[in-house]
Amino acid sequence: MRVMAQMAMVMNLDKCIGCHTCSVTCKQAWTNRSGVEYVWFNNVETRPGQGYPRQYEDQERWRGGWTLNKRGRLTLKAGGRARKLLTIFANPKLPSIGDYYEPWTYDYETLTDAPLQEHTPVARPRSLISGKYMKVSWSANWDDDLGGSAETGERDVVLREVSEKVKLEFDQTFMFYLPRICEHCLNPSCAASCPSGAIYKRTEDGIVLVDQDRCRGWRMCVTGCPYKKVYFNHRTGKAEKCTFCFPRVEVGIPTVCSETCVGRLRYIGLMLYDVDKVLDAASTPDDTDLYEAQRGVFLDPHDPEVIAAAERDGVPRDWIEAAQRSPIWALINTYKVALPLHPEYRTMPMVWYIPPLSPVVDVVRDTGHDAENAGNLFAAIDALRIPVDYLAQLFTAGDPAPVDAVLRRLAAMRSYMRDLNLGRDPDEAIPARVGMTGEQIYEMYHLLALAKYDARYVIPAAHAEDAHKLEELATECSLDYEGGPGMTGWGPFGETSGGAAPIAVENFHMLRQRQTSDVPAGREHLRGRVNLLNWDGKGLPEGLFPPRGGDEGPGPGGTNPPADSGAAETEPKP
Repeated sequence: MRVMAQMAMVMNLDKCIGCHTCSVTCKQAWTNRSGVEYVWFNNVETRPGQGYPRQYEDQERWRGGWTLNKRGRLTLKAGGRARKLLTIFANPKLPSIGDYYEPWTYDYETLTDAPLQEHTPVARPRSLISGKYMKVSWSANWDDDLGGSAETGERDVVLREVSEKVKLEFDQTFMFYLPRICEHCLNPSCAASCPSGAIYKRTEDGIVLVDQDRCRGWRMCVTGCPYKKVYFNHRTGKAEKCTFCFPRVEVGIPTVCSETCVGRLRYIGLMLYDVDKVLDAASTPDDTDLYEAQRGVFLDPHDPEVIAAAERDGVPRDWIEAAQRSPIWALINTYKVALPLHPEYRTMPMVWYIPPLSPVVDVVRDTGHDAENAGNLFAAIDALRIPVDYLAQLFTAGDPAPVDAVLRRLAAMRSYMRDLNLGRDPDEAIPARVGMTGEQIYEMYHLLALAKYDARYVIPAAHAEDAHKLEELATECSLDYEGGPGMTGWGPFGETSGGAAPIAVENFHMLRQRQTSDVPAGREHLRGRVNLLNWDGKGLPEGLFPPRGGDEGPGPGGTNPPADSGAAETEPKP
């Protein structure tokens, strides 16, 4: 047994409201540069739907992920070294810009500079890539809220695998949102596909990154990733991908998408796993067994043998304790309500999902029956096979049994907790039907519905002894360091507005202090200047308002004027 640590995420899909706040904040933090206008490290898809890029799940077309050869050995679906060498200068298995979407802006100058005229001028869409006028026909969330589903619904790759009834009636049956980021897999096919070895998995926390210095732009990683979460920057000729916000994670702060999530549906924690079991688990012959095979790779952080092995393999003690408190371990292995996205790709993904119960509840409610009653919900799960079959194609390679079990646990929690919240005696038969106790149901409810910040994000900070190594990694892999990729872009459309500030761990330490402090952040270093960028929203910034005449006391914001402002000496006393 060889123990390693891995940062992981679980998303509760019942809480996602499709607001795209996570996508926008990620865009502002990581992909607001020239050459990546079309890139969304984090995107929210409406399912059923085609996804982003379009039909990315069609691996017969894109050849992403792993497969088993005739000898039962794991091999890249896109082919080995020989095939890559033959197609290295012309890789045919790549999504086009049309599959992503051609980013655009609007010709606002037509509106602002147009002379007075009878008809209002029109701001035509203009491509951010070519600068030419274009017709908008697709985007990253074009089928949001099932928009245009009558025309595009049957192009959903997953929908092809279920019944004809779903294809005809799915828009009236169920809908849910699916946020997606890079899966930071235990067995990443993108890293194995890279001819130059530019993609690597960090040993300390398992985050998959791209070394921008080594990347040569072959784009084999784009083909190799079955989730299509590796992108190509056409300005710099480099591959880019989600970084799991590693500078934030290193100081114990959650990712930007998690921090800004309106529904609080994301959980981040540490998992311990046995490296020696990953290959065997990924080589499981039957696709429907891959879910349980991956669960078997994870190690119980409370097991004394695991603790001893982790310490022997260099996992810090506080990281082991963080793994014991991890919400990810609880959701995946204790309560067994989280499932992997497309385990049949055999990459062993580390971003898992709690399937939504809401489609089932909606159907029960629409029939006029009690949508909280355990009998109604269990019966609906049995009868309403449409969402279960569809969810099984997403999360368990088509096996409905694990999805059915998860939905039953969620239904039991909903019904059991309603009795408690209404002051009625709880029905212990409800948790017993799903193999749980009332105490376990309550603990799961507390984690899913009431968990506070520190319970949802259990992220151990990096150690001081690793600071030099981490600093080097940050320099090699950051997408925002000074002089890095995309920082010198130019042109009439989408150009950058100067280089970004270098990533400094100290900045994130200060951010964490401001987020967790109960008092306004100190501003002694400002020396009388007003800097709203560092304002934490508590009170009023010093110097924002002039001091009241003749008053040396606090100004309108309740704070004293800066000591060097000279206000007390220059203002005459009444």
